[in-house]
Amino acid sequence: MQVEHHDLHHEFPELDDAIHALKTGNAHFAKLFSIYHRLTGRVEDLEENDMPVADFTIEDMKKQRVKLKDELYHMLLAYRAGQQSAKA
Repeated sequence: MQVEHHDLHHEFPELDDAIHALKTGNAHFAKLFSIYHRLTGRVEDLEENDMPVADFTIEDMKKQRVKLKDELYHMLLAYRAGQQSAKA
């Protein structure tokens, strides 16, 4: 089965520099990033290997992943906005 990758670098390539900066400079972002990365790996592994799992379980994992991605994205946007303000 062809699996679409959902790591943050694929999802937001235009924010690659912000991802790196926050991973190394913001403990909360780094923790959420790590959780998101592990969860994404588990979902992709289940999908790639066509492993038997209850629909509820995989859907719950995907919902958690979307919630984390949304929070991480907003942190990235706030970081970018701060960079823009500092340049002005």
